[in-house]
Amino acid sequence: MTALVRAEWTKLFTTRVWIGLLLGAVVMVAGFTVLLTSFAGDPQSGIPEVGTPHYEELAFATSANVVVLFLILGLIGMTQEYRHRTATPTFLTTPRRGRVVIAKLVGYALAAVPFALVVLAVNYLVVAVHAGARGAAPSLTGDNLRVLLSAGLALVVYAIIGVGVGALLRNQVGAIVGALVYLFVVEPVIRSIPATAPAYKWMPGGALEAMTATLQGPDLLEAWQGGLVLLGYGLVAALLGTLLAVRRDVV
Repeated sequence: MTALVRAEWTKLFTTRVWIGLLLGAVVMVAGFTVLLTSFAGDPQSGIPEVGTPHYEELAFATSANVVVLFLILGLIGMTQEYRHRTATPTFLTTPRRGRVVIAKLVGYALAAVPFALVVLAVNYLVVAVHAGARGAAPSLTGDNLRVLLSAGLALVVYAIIGVGVGALLRNQVGAIVGALVYLFVVEPVIRSIPATAPAYKWMPGGALEAMTATLQGPDLLEAWQGGLVLLGYGLVAALLGTLLAVRRDVV
């Protein structure tokens, strides 16, 4: 298993995909944090003033806004085997397909950890500098630390979900487009309709908001409950992806 995980890291780090996704995540989290802090205290924006506990939680929760890129990282990691026709030699080298998928899950989960730490570090530095320039640099303790670490955990879990969904769908373009539609269309629609809003808290996006912080929205789970729900989605995606990869023919 160790050799398989190392092989996945070799596949990942010999391409430039991880560089683009990591840079994109850094730029996104820095941009979101700057915008949030710039409009903090503006009555029209509804964002709390700099220095308030709610603002600080929201500022440290901006790391969670880049989960989409970690999801794409996991998707690409799995679907590239089918896109580049390397699934057949991979499964011939390791006939037990379940081990291959598990190695991908472990490999990308571990790879996502340093990526997430980079994103969290950028998030904290931008908040500390920008909010500090406005006279209220936040401390990295208590709820602030919890929110930041919860966002980091969510980034890793979304990478695992990406691998699982990639094993389910296999088509790289279809998987990425489907993930984007779900994150930016399906969940927001469900969240905004009164009749379906109560179900949102059980969805990945609702669980993510429960773990971190939200400006406004429907009733959410407790933070620990949201964490369990999101971890559950990750485990289910991993389990289904492994089972289908073992049972389906390689096309």
